[in-house]
Amino acid sequence: MSQTAITAPDALAGRVDRMIQIGRLGAARPLIAALRKLGLAAPRIALLEAKIALREERIGDALISLDGAIAIADVDPDLRKCRAEARLKNDDPAGAAGDAAEAVIINRDDPGAKALLGVTLIELQRYNEARACLAEAVATDPRHPFYRIGLAEALSRLGRLKEAEAVLDRAVEIHPVRADLRGKAMLLRMRQRNFQAVIRLAADAKANGAADACVFGLMGHAYSSSGQHELAAEAYREALKLCPEDSYVRHLVAAAGAMPGAERAPPDYLRAVFDGYAERFEPHLITLLYRVPGLIGKIIDAELKTHPRSAPPLLDLGCGTGLVGATCADPRLGRMTGIDISASMLAQARQKAIYDELIEADLPAFLDGETRRWPLVTAGDVFCYFGDLTMILKRLQPRMTPDGLLAFSVEELLPDSDGVILGNSGHALGRLGRYAHSAQHVRDAAAAACFAIEELRHEDLRRESDTPVQGMIVTLRVQSGA
Repeated sequence: MSQTAITAPDALAGRVDRMIQIGRLGAARPLIAALRKLGLAAPRIALLEAKIALREERIGDALISLDGAIAIADVDPDLRKCRAEARLKNDDPAGAAGDAAEAVIINRDDPGAKALLGVTLIELQRYNEARACLAEAVATDPRHPFYRIGLAEALSRLGRLKEAEAVLDRAVEIHPVRADLRGKAMLLRMRQRNFQAVIRLAADAKANGAADACVFGLMGHAYSSSGQHELAAEAYREALKLCPEDSYVRHLVAAAGAMPGAERAPPDYLRAVFDGYAERFEPHLITLLYRVPGLIGKIIDAELKTHPRSAPPLLDLGCGTGLVGATCADPRLGRMTGIDISASMLAQARQKAIYDELIEADLPAFLDGETRRWPLVTAGDVFCYFGDLTMILKRLQPRMTPDGLLAFSVEELLPDSDGVILGNSGHALGRLGRYAHSAQHVRDAAAAACFAIEELRHEDLRRESDTPVQGMIVTLRVQSGA
């Protein structure tokens, strides 16, 4: 390469841009200083500095650089696209859409600008418009993987799942060794409970040398969800080999130890999982639009109104960090007791100053050793760690007063894409070591433990992979004379 080509500002700026894209930020910085001396226009310098800031998650710095540059060169599409990305990271999809739209207006032939506009429109839930933008981007550059990922997401949000599958499958054909594309195609099938398709895609990824930790993890989910727990454990172990420091993958391997035949998740497993999860528990659930505490809180509020008692005590089973307790806390209540197996979760709950008493114990052992009785009991996302609910309900019933009320959540046992209900049709161990239950099993277990069902309501409990997790919110009453 000639000396002129090396020192030409535009050529050097292009080289710096490529270095930033591949993460060589330390090497890029001194070259940006050289570009200043060579007289590269200030907006171009600002663009490069903003891209470095975005790679380092310094979003505020990136926005400051871009705002100043756009004030000087407001018709530069690259500046607009970069600021759209920064605004998306800054939770400003409306602002991002405005910048992306400006980039499209400036250069109507730029598929990147159209794709970026499509992604921002997905964030704004304008799915039809998003699909149109991303379809144009794919038509212009059919080989671009991220355009196809965006189009598949827009189609999925519109419920056009077969079209979304076709878009991703074509991306896999074009880029057979890209594990991220296979992971997206697998995740789309997981959302539809098409577990056999996920397993086939994972096997194909292994054959093509395109299986990463995510692919093996999804393979494990599919095996677990279809009742093949030994194969699930093997897949999770393969994921751990590829990503040994990932706490989530370690969680999957541990969960695979809760094999069918055991009627509950092992106490040591639960303690280890939730001790390690305590600090990020609440922020994570917020991102999943977790609804269980609010739904249970409404039941307790209604009970206090329709069955007034003098300061009734409340027992919160598996209280965790106190999310359910916070929604139930009320001056009309008496003493609130929380029990959890995880000391770290209890430490988080203690900071809320909601409970009068917090007890570290395994739930069955606690119930077997107690003599007190409670008129109000809650259990948010606790019974998902027990298989046959009859056992735990029979232990709980003697610890409740006559006419006492129990409010709890369970995940619902649903058929897979072929209409097959796994397990024993009453309960089955699924992904992440959690049990799902059928409505009939809940009814049978309640009757066996001398509870009457006041309400069994089908609800979306939270979201995973932007798909609702279906479950039940159940209200039981201790039967008179029990």
